[in-house]
Amino acid sequence: MSASASASPVAGTASRDLVRQVVVLVSSVIAIVGAFIGSGVFLGTPVQEASGGYLAADATLIAPGTGAFRIWSVIYAGMLAYAVWQALPAQRHDERQRRIGWWVVASLVLNAVWIGVVQVGQLALSLLVIVALLAVLCRLFALLRDSAPKNRFEAVVADGSIGLYLGWVIIATAANTTAVLVAGGFEGFGLAPEAWAVVVLAAAAAVGVALALWDRGRIAPTLSLSWGICWVAVARLTDEPYSPVTAYAAIGAAALVIAATAFARVRHERRVA
Repeated sequence: MSASASASPVAGTASRDLVRQVVVLVSSVIAIVGAFIGSGVFLGTPVQEASGGYLAADATLIAPGTGAFRIWSVIYAGMLAYAVWQALPAQRHDERQRRIGWWVVASLVLNAVWIGVVQVGQLALSLLVIVALLAVLCRLFALLRDSAPKNRFEAVVADGSIGLYLGWVIIATAANTTAVLVAGGFEGFGLAPEAWAVVVLAAAAAVGVALALWDRGRIAPTLSLSWGICWVAVARLTDEPYSPVTAYAAIGAAALVIAATAFARVRHERRVA
């Protein structure tokens, strides 16, 4: 075999790695531009006012308070930091980045698509998009779990950023689902709205607990999930629809997720000690 023939696969792999790095970086920029549109800074309508206002803080019992959305600044900053870091030559041929790179692209593109769908008033379609985003983030987190970061910086910008992203999208999916049901005139099969709110919060907490136990108590998903759930409590105690029952259920759900994470982390550290 000639030297040029043997070098061809290597050159092809290097080219694909470079393309992956560039696409991850570009998709992070697209996601941030989408965020500006979704915030109404320019061009678009604020998400809370789009799609008939069904995603506003006072639209449903599961809607987090407006302050909850500040976490997007942290998530976008983290994802941009990851995109820049993974684009460095030192990460070009890193096997871990190869495994997660295109999934990161999918998550960022889906996030931008979700904002676009909401902007044009397609609330039901937004639910399908956010469920797909949640599935992609779960896959990403599983891939990260299967291999350890090289250093603390990677643990923060990759595992930490994606973990925050996942935790927030869990509660966002619950809120999006509730918004679609309310917009569609769902009457609850005879159960009171607050009963359904407790069920939805319990489901979100169950996902958070399962994630914590499975992933050895990683902190990032719990932080953003608990943040979102606690802002549901804030909204139900300080805004309409006023619902102390929902607020207390949210506080209990957040406490359960935090406790499960602490338990899983202590158990893991004892096992490796």
